[in-house]
Amino acid sequence: DAAAESAGEPAAETAPEPAEPREEIAPAVGRLGRMRGRLSRSQNAIGQGLMGILSAGDLDDDAWEEIEDTLIMADLGTKSTLKVTESLREKIAERGVSSEDEARAMLREALIEAGHVEMDRSIKAMPHDGKPAVVMVVGVNGTGKTTTTGKLARVLVSLGKKVLLGAADTFRAAAADQLETWGKRVGAETVRGNEGADPASVAFDAVAAGVENQVDVVLVDTAGRLHTSTDLMDQLGKVKRVVEKKSQVDEVLLVIDATVGQNGLVQARIFREVVDITGVVLTKLDGTAKGGIVFQVQEELGVPVKLVGLGEGADDLAPFEVESFVDALLGS
Repeated sequence: DAAAESAGEPAAETAPEPAEPREEIAPAVGRLGRMRGRLSRSQNAIGQGLMGILSAGDLDDDAWEEIEDTLIMADLGTKSTLKVTESLREKIAERGVSSEDEARAMLREALIEAGHVEMDRSIKAMPHDGKPAVVMVVGVNGTGKTTTTGKLARVLVSLGKKVLLGAADTFRAAAADQLETWGKRVGAETVRGNEGADPASVAFDAVAAGVENQVDVVLVDTAGRLHTSTDLMDQLGKVKRVVEKKSQVDEVLLVIDATVGQNGLVQARIFREVVDITGVVLTKLDGTAKGGIVFQVQEELGVPVKLVGLGEGADDLAPFEVESFVDALLGS
């Protein structure tokens, strides 16, 4: 069958398939401002609730109690709530309130102060001493940890960084596949082990490959260990120890699902006891009416919220900016 033969012939000479073109990545800077509309559920809880009370005029004890209750119901937590109300009381006593605009401006100031604008929210992603920066991503399953690692890779690639991914969540085969898919989309290699392999050894291999390939950043996705499981928590400590034999760990980012509120904080405290958390990523912030969780997380853990997730899209992981966030909460 000459036709079939000749049809098959050129196949032997075809050039290797071109690498998949990298996806366009939306710029990360100012992303939160552009996504302001996605925080609309929180706006009603904080912005509208408080503006109604503040602009009603005479603020007696009942009114202040109502302000406190509104903030606590929005998940600000007791410490942040007291900070905001004390600051607001001082400002109003000092300046008086004659219009809704003035009330809003003072509330905005008080919330920005409570948001710890002074905290360093940069992601430590600069190589040093000829070695890549190492970022560990931790958190319980279901918070969007692996997806967050993939989205963070996109943010870093968009900033011109060479990224390598380490799939150290070896309990779920799907996690490594998922991470590899994210990597391919942005041109980042993924180091993975067999299912059930020792997570610490996979993390070590990833960092070793990062050193060898002279990448800028290695992102290590860890298993979503349940905070009740002591051995899994010990393992997280081990992953960090083993990685540090090869290169220092620059960031440990804890991923928290904003929609679980107080439970997320219980988990966070336990993670903090095992590894030094350097920053928090709050996912699903668009799905909660309680945006105040941002303030509470920072107050409780003493570390900054560095990134927030506001939806399902590949580029909806936004660098956290306190002012933009407060403006979104107030719906201004």
